[in-house]
Amino acid sequence: AQNVTVDEIMTAYKQACQKLNCKQIPKLLKQIQEFKDLAPRIDCLDLKGEKLDYKACEALEEIFKRVQFKIVDLEQTSLDEDGASALFDMIEYYESATHLNISFNKHIGTRGWQAAAHMMRKTNCLQYLDARNTPLLDHSAPFVARALRISSSLVVLHLENASLSGRPLMLLATALKMNMNLRELYLADNKLNGLQDSAQLGNLLKFNCYIQILDLRNNHILDSGLAYICEGLKEQRKGLVTLVLWNNQLTHTGMAYLGMTLPHTQSLETLNLGHNPIGNEGVRNLKNGLIGNRSVLRLGLASTKLTCEGAVAVAEFIAESPRLLRLDLRENEIKTGGLMALSLALKVNHSLLRLDLDREPKKESVKSFIETQKALLAEIQNGCKRNFILAKEKEEKEQKLQQSASMPEITVTEPLEEGPAEDGQDDSAVSVPEEGEEAGETLTASENGDAEPVEDDDRGDVSDSDSDTDEEADAGPATSPASAPSQGNERRISVSSPGRGHKIFVVTRVESLPERAADAAVKPAEPQSPAPATKPELPVPRANGVVPESAAGSAMVPAAPSAGSDPERGDPSACESAAHDTPLPNGLKTDFARALPEASSDGDGKMGSCAAEHELSCSKNEQELEELLLEASQDAGQEPL
Repeated sequence: AQNVTVDEIMTAYKQACQKLNCKQIPKLLKQIQEFKDLAPRIDCLDLKGEKLDYKACEALEEIFKRVQFKIVDLEQTSLDEDGASALFDMIEYYESATHLNISFNKHIGTRGWQAAAHMMRKTNCLQYLDARNTPLLDHSAPFVARALRISSSLVVLHLENASLSGRPLMLLATALKMNMNLRELYLADNKLNGLQDSAQLGNLLKFNCYIQILDLRNNHILDSGLAYICEGLKEQRKGLVTLVLWNNQLTHTGMAYLGMTLPHTQSLETLNLGHNPIGNEGVRNLKNGLIGNRSVLRLGLASTKLTCEGAVAVAEFIAESPRLLRLDLRENEIKTGGLMALSLALKVNHSLLRLDLDREPKKESVKSFIETQKALLAEIQNGCKRNFILAKEKEEKEQKLQQSASMPEITVTEPLEEGPAEDGQDDSAVSVPEEGEEAGETLTASENGDAEPVEDDDRGDVSDSDSDTDEEADAGPATSPASAPSQGNERRISVSSPGRGHKIFVVTRVESLPERAADAAVKPAEPQSPAPATKPELPVPRANGVVPESAAGSAMVPAAPSAGSDPERGDPSACESAAHDTPLPNGLKTDFARALPEASSDGDGKMGSCAAEHELSCSKNEQELEELLLEASQDAGQEPL
């Protein structure tokens, strides 16, 4: 309701409690008094731990009809079927919450779940539903499955310890194949097995490429179940970003399946295999797959029965990886030999920002090795710190370069109206492909499989890392083409294209006007004296077409986005020849056209140029040139303007 006041909410709630003959909730009254900004949504309505019977739920309607919330927390509120269905109906009707927590309510029953499903289906604002430890049994699952199949807003769904194994999971997985909005699915502690349940999850991954986080902690997936999941992962071209398989009784056999799958996954960034008896052989089975994978940034191998032999295999992967950000090797028997391998790997790795190892050195038969372990742990920590500093510097440098860069684009210049030309320039940012990504995260409780935060240790790890941006961009020449005013019904296309590597290939097409085609066939255009350009930064080339090296070099920025601008309009008095002063499609100034070879004797008006390093030279093969020109003109015509 508009123009509602805190006093009005308080009065309405108290009157409802008197009318329904139920106790007022002191925790709720205190929160109402602290309400400040009542629009559009208040941050939280916290009823966690309060016992809500049917009458208490009915009294809450006086609040829900007047204000909306971001979070409504109903955790452990002893909801029964009547109270739950009443509350969910209110939340649906008044669109009371974007985040709803109904966890630890074991008695909401079939009618409660039916109302919850109706709420999920009808409410457009509900994005997050937490139903941990709230059993979803066979007779309730069909309602929720139907809601998930057509749900338009739900993004995060927590169903940990909800008794899903068997038919409920089958119904949910089948429904989620059609869901395009859900991004995070948490299914921990559901006793999911390695046969039917895992087969359903594998099928889900085959058809759904929108789920980004799949948390399967503390289930019974086993190696057989991992094989099903790997089949689903192979089918994905994009999709799953985080896969948590913590504590699923996986062994070296399952790692063989995963090792064959990893080279095919293109979006998986976080893989947590902690608390599985993988062993040294399992890491060896995984190593080649990890090296062949180009997406994994975070790898959890805590408590996986590794020794120095396994650490050596991990070190080989670290040395080969240009993008790994975090690695967790805690609770493993990694002694001096393994630490030495990890330390050497960090000397050649420049991406790893955090390597988690046990704080205390492991027992050794030789006492001096204890001090060696401490020194190696310090070396590993310093290596991570060095990488972190380098990543910060690189990120800042890339941000500055992106701010000063503009995107190469294809533009069409329409015929100009008569009158003085006005200078105009429009810069747009270049989109740079990222190899790395933000790394300011620790493996969260959902990834680690426990409810405690990861502690910041002094042993070989760097936490709170901000970024790791291994960005690669090909350098391109900074060109600012100048265009002369149009004559007649000219339609001029200007094309600018970034180079790849150190060579820039430029295709130029200049078309003579239809009314002058006959003259061009008889008399080829003669080179004219260079007209003054609007931007003096680009020098006039020498007669042989070579740009002076000092000036050309200044236009190249190694490993950075190229700076370019849209065509600028020149002075009308500078236009002397329509054939030469028409802007070139590759974005070069008209002065560069005069250094190019004359048009062929057949008078088709086509010219070609190829820039390699800093030189512009004509293509030797006329046939090949004509094909390139035709292809370039077709490509330019198909580009959206």
